[in-house]
Amino acid sequence: MQAAPEETVSNASMTQAHLGKLQDLVGKGTMLQLRQMINGLRPVEIARLIESAPPPSRSVIWDFVDKNTLGEVLEELPEDIRSNYLTSIEAEDIAELTSELETDDLVDILQELPEQVIQEVLAAMSNQDRERVEKILPYPEDTAGGLTNTDTITVRPRFTLEVVLRYLRRHDELPPSTDNLIVVNRKDDYLGLLPLSTLLTTEPNITVREVMVTDTNAIRAEMEDVEVAKLFEQHDWISAPVVNDDGKLLGRITIDDVVDVIREEADHSLMSLAGLDEDEDTFAPISRATPRRAIWLGVNLLTALLASSVINIFQETIDKVVALAVLMPIVASMGGVAGSQTLTMVIRGIATGQIGPNNQRWLLSRELGVGLVNGMLWALIMGAIAGIWFNDPIMTFIIGAAMIINLITAAVAGVLVPSMLKSFKVDPALAGGVTLTTITDVVGFLAFLGLATVFYS
Repeated sequence: MQAAPEETVSNASMTQAHLGKLQDLVGKGTMLQLRQMINGLRPVEIARLIESAPPPSRSVIWDFVDKNTLGEVLEELPEDIRSNYLTSIEAEDIAELTSELETDDLVDILQELPEQVIQEVLAAMSNQDRERVEKILPYPEDTAGGLTNTDTITVRPRFTLEVVLRYLRRHDELPPSTDNLIVVNRKDDYLGLLPLSTLLTTEPNITVREVMVTDTNAIRAEMEDVEVAKLFEQHDWISAPVVNDDGKLLGRITIDDVVDVIREEADHSLMSLAGLDEDEDTFAPISRATPRRAIWLGVNLLTALLASSVINIFQETIDKVVALAVLMPIVASMGGVAGSQTLTMVIRGIATGQIGPNNQRWLLSRELGVGLVNGMLWALIMGAIAGIWFNDPIMTFIIGAAMIINLITAAVAGVLVPSMLKSFKVDPALAGGVTLTTITDVVGFLAFLGLATVFYS
């Protein structure tokens, strides 16, 4: 699920309005009004306010948040910002602040702490809280186990629906996003689901065994979170049970957690294109922001030096024909744009499961065709421009041929680079752009200057 554009704009505008009011109250020194304003917001609004505020204002907001709300605010904060606050909180306080959180959110917070601190927090918890957390804690946050919430309602297959209804009425409220009750045996083996709609519309003397749904498999705890999101999308699930390797019920995943996964994947894809982490703090201090960006600037410098070394090989040719220096960037640029178009489409296809070994060859042949047609089209146009510009028919042929060669190379690289990077366990979204640009630059310069050397020698 995605927020409507109007809602997104409204939320963003509201955050900026809160930030403006906060800065105004800080400037006036009216701390009592500031405290009232902050604690009049919902936890998610406070978290967005902290995320949007520069570091000095963050300290003021955090200090004024009511202690009973801090745990929910921590849950809503991005990981990068949350880690900074966790380092300054004692283990006993963390246990107290997070006692009301859902299991998956609590585990996410604990997994950001050092092992020693995790053990201290667990020791400070009640036995019931510790037991539910220890079931989920071994699973990484990017797996189904890491998304699992232990707050579930289970029933036995031998009970009648009337007994189940009486059992439900003993609860003050049902867990959020409850659309099914989970059917298990005495050993907590997953057996099936009892939809609430079936429970409410079926004769009360019928047993759970007679009406439960058994054709829906539970999600394995080790499944990657992106695969979980695909299952929810394909089946329109609101919730789904999660089991361990032995088929024992761990809990369930709900749609709100899946939406978070989808959003994080979108953030990851966007930020990775610039070599940044999806949890990159917009207002991080210079000391933290600089190293992360410096790494990929260094990688880009190395690839740029490689492309420059290719140009240097043909220095004598460039000295003889000045037009080469003028036209050379055009060939590399066209290849880079064409390759980026293919690369983006392929990375998206791999992420959504549309592209794999069985259809990659067809896609490669299609992209070769697109590259050839576009190469010939723009080769004719650019060749004509170059011929008129420099009054040189040889230059017309050279730039046209180089452009065709580079656009075909860009098509091949755009299809194959993501798969190659994935085979080396490198994120295509992170390294694909740099790799592709290097290939199209090197091939573009080699083709253009190589052909010029042959024809002008």
